[in-house]
Amino acid sequence: MSVPAINSVAWFEFGTDKTEEVKKFYGELFDWNFKLNTDLPGVNYHAVLTRGTPQPTGGIFESGGKFADYAIFYVLVADVAETIDRAINLGAEVLMEPVTDAAGVTFGRLRDNTGNHFGVFSMPAPAN
Repeated sequence: MSVPAINSVAWFEFGTDKTEEVKKFYGELFDWNFKLNTDLPGVNYHAVLTRGTPQPTGGIFESGGKFADYAIFYVLVADVAETIDRAINLGAEVLMEPVTDAAGVTFGRLRDNTGNHFGVFSMPAPAN
């Protein structure tokens, strides 16, 4: 399996207050497995593990009913802040300012100029 290219869709996410039902549905439909990830304090996030892939390819964010359910995609970018600035100049709205988790992954969420919700993320620089 190759590493996702910069500016390609490389992650997906469900936001829900019905985590177990979502896991059951997609687990049975696609034979997915899930692993709890607690890289952001106070956030329960379930990484999606698909057969034949060495790393998670998506996740389920436990919303706790704080917002409507959603399903979005994330694009891998070289620089999250720079990408968000460019998106704003193209008419996007920032829904979530960039944050960095304990593993060094930085991500943010936007709404494009037509109302679609999407995310961008970058990976930490490799250790020398």
